[in-house]
Amino acid sequence: MPASPADESAVAALLESCGLPHRDIAPHLAHFMVARDGSRVVGVIGLEVHGTEGLLRSLAVVPDRRSEGIARRLYASLIVRARQLGLTRLYLLTTSAQGFFEMLGFRVVSRAAVPEAIRATEEFRQLCPDSATCMMRSMPRE
Repeated sequence: MPASPADESAVAALLESCGLPHRDIAPHLAHFMVARDGSRVVGVIGLEVHGTEGLLRSLAVVPDRRSEGIARRLYASLIVRARQLGLTRLYLLTTSAQGFFEMLGFRVVSRAAVPEAIRATEEFRQLCPDSATCMMRSMPRE
């Protein structure tokens, strides 16, 4: 389900607990999706929209709910939203989940190959280390 402004602190806490960037999420929260167990946020995925390009942000699931398919369901909901927004490609940076994202169709690309609008994001410029793997995938067809 889409995140609401009331979810910001829970989303930030989950991202922080997973060691993921969270200080710049507020302007992009409208494109974040959350998974809930009752009122508890148990998973999150975010999207930054830059024209027809998107930056996949911060896919995280609480440790006690991993291996239940929550991450894949969040990703599927993000893809639906990205299609609605007319995005053609998604980019991401990861320090620990390259294999997972390869299973979703992402491939490693050079940071230099990333469009300027994505490279100019705070995540690219400051929040993720230069050692993070840069990945891209074209939007899947329906």
